[in-house]
Amino acid sequence: MSGPIVGYIRVSTAKQGRSGLGLEAQLFSITRFAEAEGFELAAKFIEVETGKGSDAMSRRPQLAAALAEARRRKSPVIVAKLDRLSRDVHFISGLMSHKTPFIVAELGADADPFMLHLYAALAEKERMMISQRTREALKAAKDRGVVLGNPSLADVRQQATASVKANADQFAKNVLPVIREIQTNGVTSNRAIARTLDARGVATARGGQWTAVQVGSILQRVQSIGKRC
Repeated sequence: MSGPIVGYIRVSTAKQGRSGLGLEAQLFSITRFAEAEGFELAAKFIEVETGKGSDAMSRRPQLAAALAEARRRKSPVIVAKLDRLSRDVHFISGLMSHKTPFIVAELGADADPFMLHLYAALAEKERMMISQRTREALKAAKDRGVVLGNPSLADVRQQATASVKANADQFAKNVLPVIREIQTNGVTSNRAIARTLDARGVATARGGQWTAVQVGSILQRVQSIGKRC
C-alpha cells in the first residue's frame, strides 16, 4: 500500500491548541507511519475542537475539509489514534458511511472498518465503565454519610475520579515491566504485544484479553505518569 495520504490531527481544547500539546506527537506519529509504509503525506488538517456530542461533525470543519481532500485525491485519511476521530461508535459509523478509508497509525495499515468499529466500541465501553465506577464511588460516599451538597459533591467527584485514575496508573506501572521484557525479545508492535500478553496469561485490568489499543494506552499512561512526576 502506498500513494498520497491526508493527515488529520485534533486536540480537544483551545488551551491544548495554543500550547501545541499533543499536536507534535500526533504529527510525528502519522509522519513516521507514512514513511514506514511508503505513503506520501500530501496534506494535513489540524482541528481544535471537542469530540463530544452527536453534532460533532458540524463543529469539525477541518475534518470535513480532510474528507473532501481525501476524496479529491482518492486517498485515505490518517490519524494517530482512533480517539482523534471520536470515542463514539455512532460518530465513527457516520464517518465510515462517507466511503473514505481511514488509517489509524497505532493500529496499522490492515485495520479494516470492522476493526475500527470494534475498537471504537471498546473505547466507548471503557468510558461508560469509568462513569459507572464514579457513580458507584459517589453512592458509597453518600452511604458513609458524606453530605453531597454542592461543595462536597465536587470534592467527592474529584476524589472518585482521582481514585479511578490512581488505580489505572498503578496497573499500568505493574504491567509495564512485562511489556518491556516482551519488547526486548523483538516483539515491538502493540498488536503482537497484546497477543503475547494473552499467551502468557496476563489479564487486563478487567480480566479480559488484550488489544493493541489497550497496550498503547498502557504505554501512553506510563509516559504521562513520568511527565507528572
